[in-house]
Amino acid sequence: MTKTRTSIQIGQQAEDEACNYLQKQGYSLLERNYRCKMGEIDLIMKDNTCIVFVEVRLRNNPRCGNALDSVDLRKQKKLTLTATHYLCQKKWFDKVNCRFDVIGISYSQMKASLQWIKNAFSAYHF
Repeated sequence: MTKTRTSIQIGQQAEDEACNYLQKQGYSLLERNYRCKMGEIDLIMKDNTCIVFVEVRLRNNPRCGNALDSVDLRKQKKLTLTATHYLCQKKWFDKVNCRFDVIGISYSQMKASLQWIKNAFSAYHF
């Protein structure tokens, strides 16, 4: 009997892959799955003096669209509000630089393909 993985387990694996990839690039993990009433941020990383809020998107089926395109304006606004909450809670709001990155992961024949967009969107237009 084969065990099927849940969507939560698959999502966690994608976040693991994204986190490992960023750590190999020299980033440090600060938080994972940060939650507040505004939403959730998958990964909060540190790159030198910059706090990087990372949204990880997974697509198993290319017919469902590009993983990166799924971070629409509504999602960007939620991420921005959640990041603001995090920065205020840490008392870092006016003390650090930050940016929003998106990592899209797709699987083809059990092999992961990762796309990373640095500074994918700006919080200033909200």
